[in-house]
Amino acid sequence: MARTVLVVDDDPTQLRLLESVVTKAGFRVEKADGGATAIALLTGEQRASVDVVLLDLVMPEVDGLEVLEQVRPQRPELPIVVLTAHGGVDTVVKAMRAGASDFMVKPAAPERIRVTLENSLKLSTLTGEISRLHRRMSGEMTFDDLVGNSAAMQAALHLAQRGASSNIPILIEGESGVGKEMVARAIQGTSERAGRPFVTVNCGAIPDNLVESILFGHEKGSFTGASAKSIGKFQEASTGTLFLDEIGELKLDMQVKLLRALQQGEIDPVGASRPVKVDIRLISATNRTLSQMVSEGTFREDLYYRLNVFPITLPPLRDRPEDVPDLINHFTRTFAASENKNIQGVTAEAMAHLCDHDWPGNVRQLENAVFRAVVLAEDTMLTPQDFPQITGKQPMPDGQAPMETGDGVSTGKPILNLHDNDGHVRPLEQIESDVIRHALKHYDGQMSEIARRLKIGRSTLYRKIGELEEEDAAD
Repeated sequence: MARTVLVVDDDPTQLRLLESVVTKAGFRVEKADGGATAIALLTGEQRASVDVVLLDLVMPEVDGLEVLEQVRPQRPELPIVVLTAHGGVDTVVKAMRAGASDFMVKPAAPERIRVTLENSLKLSTLTGEISRLHRRMSGEMTFDDLVGNSAAMQAALHLAQRGASSNIPILIEGESGVGKEMVARAIQGTSERAGRPFVTVNCGAIPDNLVESILFGHEKGSFTGASAKSIGKFQEASTGTLFLDEIGELKLDMQVKLLRALQQGEIDPVGASRPVKVDIRLISATNRTLSQMVSEGTFREDLYYRLNVFPITLPPLRDRPEDVPDLINHFTRTFAASENKNIQGVTAEAMAHLCDHDWPGNVRQLENAVFRAVVLAEDTMLTPQDFPQITGKQPMPDGQAPMETGDGVSTGKPILNLHDNDGHVRPLEQIESDVIRHALKHYDGQMSEIARRLKIGRSTLYRKIGELEEEDAAD
């Protein structure tokens, strides 16, 4: 899905010109004919969904500086690029101090506008991701950081928010890859323990003979290889949250010790002479059905009731298909920025394929599929060929490219015919002419982009286009 640019200018002619330039650059456009309209769109109750703002600085009544002063406190993450006819140092300094993320001097070339908007979006995405990662690592991640607006996901998150307000033990159930740890971190960040330690333990990844030591710690010399004292995960998480992932993998003997630690609020480190008090908030998670394991005798009933005080079930991705486009767009923006790739979004055809997929690996599988597609993509939009494992469509062989219809959808047929009617290879100059014609159409006449993609100089490109025009005139 194309990103949205709000163009703000009081001059109707300039507004139309900027709209045309921004649209040709591949963005959706919202328009505001003055500062007051822009403020209403960006901060009002029905605020527009805008990714970046292109703001004229000099306007009557409400100018660009006043727009910045009113919008920036409410939308601190929104990139705002200022356009001004006065490129003096004082003007630029005032705009940047008021919260502008970049500026351009009028008249700005279409290529400069496109590059500036793309860079602003990349910087905004990276800043947002860094902020989210910081909140995650510092235990301050909230439910606003999660992507999921479907009814099924919202119901689960609403329940999680209610549980976060108390110190009640929470059990998160759901298939592998649905985001159980992310929800656990959001619970921590919304609770009174926000900002305190969040310690994760994958119970299925610990060797059986080390589980007790890792959870409860050990004294130096308490067993072979214990060359130093270790405090264990329970003590690491003290005053914060302990997240026991895949808790159904714990063996019965370890379940007994875990139950005692939860009941007594104290642990017995291996080799220690006395117990140690701990203060933790417990969140556990499993992709197995613990009630069935209880009936089979592989999970203790008393521990089950101790953990299953406040159960939350996260739906698999196939049960909330409405969230797939939002997740795809989120991952595309994040990975395109981190990989420094100029990718604007996903084509309608590719999105349809991805939305029709069942995603047995859930969000984790979707995230990895988008990451792979972004790394391998050679165009500004992700196509079905970028998701061969999902769509079954392979990239075209070297020397061929997908044919595009008028609406930009690939037909899968080669646009370049390498052979003549007799089956012989066509002359190189004819193939080169077809490539240049295709590039002119594909990149909408943007000479810098065409030269960069074809890896030739702009002067060479202009010369070859001139030769093509002469050929066409002679024909």
